[in-house]
Amino acid sequence: MNVLLIGSGGREHGLAWKLAQSPLLTKLYAAPGNPGIGEEAELVALNVTHHPGVIDFCRAAGIALVVVGPEAPLVAGLADDLRAAGIRVFGPDKAPAQLEGSKAFTKALCDRAGISTAGYRTAHSLDEARAALAAFGAPVVVKADGLAAGKGVTVAMTMAEAEAAIDALFAEPGASAVIEEFLDGEEVSLFVLTDGKAMVPFGSAQDHKRVGDGDTGPNTGGMGAHSPARVLTPELEARALREIVAPTIATLAAEGMPYSGVLYAGLMLTGQGPRLIEYNARFGDPECQVLMMRLESDLLALLLPIAEGRLSDAPAPVFSDDVALTVVMAANGYPGTPETGGAIGGIDAAEAGGAKVFQAGTKSVDGRLIASGGRVLAVTATGATVRAAQAAAYRAVDAIDFPTGFCRRDIGAREIARESD
Repeated sequence: MNVLLIGSGGREHGLAWKLAQSPLLTKLYAAPGNPGIGEEAELVALNVTHHPGVIDFCRAAGIALVVVGPEAPLVAGLADDLRAAGIRVFGPDKAPAQLEGSKAFTKALCDRAGISTAGYRTAHSLDEARAALAAFGAPVVVKADGLAAGKGVTVAMTMAEAEAAIDALFAEPGASAVIEEFLDGEEVSLFVLTDGKAMVPFGSAQDHKRVGDGDTGPNTGGMGAHSPARVLTPELEARALREIVAPTIATLAAEGMPYSGVLYAGLMLTGQGPRLIEYNARFGDPECQVLMMRLESDLLALLLPIAEGRLSDAPAPVFSDDVALTVVMAANGYPGTPETGGAIGGIDAAEAGGAKVFQAGTKSVDGRLIASGGRVLAVTATGATVRAAQAAAYRAVDAIDFPTGFCRRDIGAREIARESD
C-alpha cells in the first residue's frame, strides 16, 4: 500500500525509517520531509495547511493511509478533512486533539473524569495570572494555553521567575495561560495506541527537557531520551492506564469526540502515585526515536487497524528488551535563536557501529548537509543496559562533525545511577 507521512522532524524520520521496513508498504511519500526522511521516502512539496491539496495528492497517488506526525496539522483539523474525504488517517480529529491544543481543555476534562492532575487556574489576562501566582506561591508551573512545540512551559522555582514567565507570555496579544501546582516527583512518558474504543500500551520513555547538563537552563523540545522508563514499574503503568488514560479515552468517546491515534501521557510519579502533567496528541520527539529503535513489530500493521477502527483485531506491539537512548545535537543558540547553516558531516561513520542518526532540522544545499533548525540530529543507539546504550550513542555523537552544534553529555545519567545501586 502507498502511505503518506506528514512532517519534517526527527520524530517523522523515526516513523519513516520504521514504516519503510514494513512488508505491507508499496511506496512511502513524505511531506515536506527532510534529507534523512528522503532516504526512506519520496519527498513531495505539499502545503499541508491546504487540506484540499493534500486530499487531491492522496487520490492521485493512491494513498491508503496518511500518518500525521506533528501536532499542528491535527489541531488544525487535517485528520477530520481526510476522513471526510474517505481517506484513512492515523491521528486524532481536531476536537480530541485539543488535549494538546489547549491545556485548559485537558484540565477541564480531568475535572469531569476525576483524573488526578495538578491543581490549576486558567488565566486570560496578566492580572488573572498574577492572582493565580499569588494563590499558588513558588515553586509553580506556568504553561501557555496552546501549542508551543514543547517549549511553552516554565517550572519556576521562585516568584521572580514565575512573574517573568507570565510577563513574557502575556506580552503576546490574545495570550492565555494555565498556572499549575508544582508536582514533586519523577517525570515519565507513557504512550498508548487507541482507536477510540480499544487501547494498547506502546512503551515508555524518559525525556530530558532542560538544555544543559544536570537539568539546568531553560526547557526545550527535548535534548535526549531513553526507553523504557523503568521507574514506571508494571504496577504504576497499570495504575496510570486504569486511572488516567482509560477514563480520558472513555470520556472523549462519551462526549462525541472519540480519540484515534497515539495518546502521549506525560506523568509525574508522586508519593500518591502517577498524576497527569499533560497530554500530547502525537508521538514525542525525541521519544519516538527510541521507541522506533526498540519496536520489533511491523509499525504499519499496527497503525492501519487503528485508522480502520479495529485495533482490537491487531496483535499487541512487541518491543526489544534492550534499552534505546538518543542524544539530541542542537544548533548553537538553541532554544533561543539557533545558528543555522552549519555544515554536518560524519553521519556514515556514526552509523557504522550500529547507531542510527535521525535527522530533524537539516536541509541539503549543493550536496552538503547543513543545519536548518534548533534541534538538528537525534543520535540513537541501543544496549543491554542504559550505560551500554549511552556509551554507544556518545561514540556515535563523537563521530559526527558538527562544529556549530552542541549536546548534553549526561543523557540517561539518573537511570545509570539507579542501575549501579
